[in-house]
Amino acid sequence: MASWKSELYCTAFTKQQLPPPESNEVVFVGRSNVGKSTLINALLGRKIAKVSSKPGKTRSINFYKVSAEEDNFTLVDLPGYGYAARGMSERKTWWRLIEDYFSSERPISFVIHLMDFRHGPLANDNELTAWLDGIDMQRLVVFTKGDKISPGKTKGIYQQYVRADLESILPPFITSGTNDREMEILRKGIRDIIKEIEKVNQAKAKK
Repeated sequence: MASWKSELYCTAFTKQQLPPPESNEVVFVGRSNVGKSTLINALLGRKIAKVSSKPGKTRSINFYKVSAEEDNFTLVDLPGYGYAARGMSERKTWWRLIEDYFSSERPISFVIHLMDFRHGPLANDNELTAWLDGIDMQRLVVFTKGDKISPGKTKGIYQQYVRADLESILPPFITSGTNDREMEILRKGIRDIIKEIEKVNQAKAKK
């Protein structure tokens, strides 16, 4: 299967800097230090997102064009949330930027909500989930850092999270950041969701 080609084409710190919408947008969001940049790099097969050892380093929304044969979409990387060292003003700035993005009538297909597999959904994750519910935004849950849990415990922990009514378009994925097989499975999941959403939208347009 052909790998995805990718290009960073816009970095926005304010609503005014958001680029014109070009294609289906798949939005990545997660807590600071959840491993979002590492996952994006593994998913795209190149070191395109900056990885920092300091949580909360990314303050902008980054837009990547992604394409391969029939796959064409925009991967949108939102800044991480929940970094404890940030002051209240910075947290308000984060929410303002996120609200500006989601309220800008963008062609958002769905959100990929990253969660640390070791901890599952925390308070900040639940806050974001409730907010996404409020704007009726579909999401796919992807667990990161799955390699930090012993294989013998993985199944039980996964089932525990799923039984807790964790909403996800597809059953949540478990990733380890650099596992090629996991990335290929996740790529297929993203591809299938985009195609299904396009079919639904086309059916609605014909009515």
